[in-house]
Amino acid sequence: MIKVVLYGPESTGKTTLAKQLAVYYNTEWVPEFMREYLEEKWERDRKLVSREDLVPIAKGQLAREMEASSKVDKLLICDTNLLELKVYSEYYYNGYCPEFIENQVTNLSAVEEDNYSIYLLTYIDIPWEADILRDRPHNREEMFRIFEAELKKQGLHYKILKGNEKERFNKAIEIIDALLFKH
Repeated sequence: MIKVVLYGPESTGKTTLAKQLAVYYNTEWVPEFMREYLEEKWERDRKLVSREDLVPIAKGQLAREMEASSKVDKLLICDTNLLELKVYSEYYYNGYCPEFIENQVTNLSAVEEDNYSIYLLTYIDIPWEADILRDRPHNREEMFRIFEAELKKQGLHYKILKGNEKERFNKAIEIIDALLFKH
């Protein structure tokens, strides 16, 4: 199975693109569990993310991915994965990342069939949109560099998606089609 991860800073079009690709390829996509979890926490408690939320978020993301994986044979689109959670954890908590997440991320670079085929790193050239969870409109370049550095550090295969929504979509199709052809 080919797993494609949309990965990158906040407000760079990952969810929009994940939905579009899932429709185009008539396949499943894995929504970002962290967003749902934190929106519910905000509605319930009027509190944002804390260190204690990180492992439940990670486990929720993994569960969603396993569920979606069981429904497809050929292609799965992931609107994020635990590598993104690791980046945010280390950024917001001064280098801290729970051991559970570190261990899961360590397994990403191992050659296994269940791992991700490619990361599509979304660039910051689309307008930033505010919402309750987004808080770094002026740190986009810094965040992009951090996200790309983590991919390089882990030795993961990736391509950068730039341009408007249509250009990103077309480039993603080109990349995924090449993977499907090889697979």
